[in-house]
Amino acid sequence: MADPKTDDELAGTEAPFVSHLIELRDRLIRALIAVGVVFGALCLWPGPGGLYDLLAAPLVAQLPAGATMIATNVISPFLVPLKITLMAAFLVALPVVLYQVWAFVAPGLYSHEKRMVLPLVISSTILFLAGVAFCYYFVFGQVFKFIQSFAPKSITAAPDIEAYLGFVLTMFIAFGAAFEVPVAVVVLARMGVVSIDKLKAFRGYFVVIAFIIAAVITPPDVVSQLSLAIPMCLLYELGIWSARLFIRHTVAPEEAPAAKES
Repeated sequence: MADPKTDDELAGTEAPFVSHLIELRDRLIRALIAVGVVFGALCLWPGPGGLYDLLAAPLVAQLPAGATMIATNVISPFLVPLKITLMAAFLVALPVVLYQVWAFVAPGLYSHEKRMVLPLVISSTILFLAGVAFCYYFVFGQVFKFIQSFAPKSITAAPDIEAYLGFVLTMFIAFGAAFEVPVAVVVLARMGVVSIDKLKAFRGYFVVIAFIIAAVITPPDVVSQLSLAIPMCLLYELGIWSARLFIRHTVAPEEAPAAKES
């Protein structure tokens, strides 16, 4: 027999839970619609082929005269440009997607938590896009130039478009994630996992870790490894500086007296 006390405690919880699910569904649909609209616009202009040509421009610029990329799979000329268009649509629609996430989460947060979460969401998005842009506009040109300088004259380079897409996505994710170092440092410091002094003392170890990560993730050439490791070290310093400001401006009301005494 059901306990009346338990029934009273659970009474009314089904409706809020269902309403949250409905809101989550609506937010997801709006995010998908935003991505779909941008995807349709990009398919019209510049088109999947134009987007792939733009993505392949750093490599094509370093290929010998007359050399082109090839497709070893029958459906690659159709499927690969569509994948790139979908990826570009998601990046363009990312502000709308993040807004939907924020609108769903924000009502359940305190005011000091809102001051903490919103800057982290915005800064992490900007830093990820900055990492992707840095990889595309600077790293790719230097890496492909370095690699082609070692290619024997008897070999004509003809990269596969699907393999190139996999390489590009790996590099974009690697540099985008590496540029999130300041956000990770700020979160660790704000949650009290490590102090600012410990982060400063960890500088030397982080430099070693950054070069190890760069050696594992990037291609085996000095240019790409330095291009990833050096920004990570600089961003670590930026994270320490940002952590001080962030902690100062996101203190909870009950933590404020303790912060002032310390």
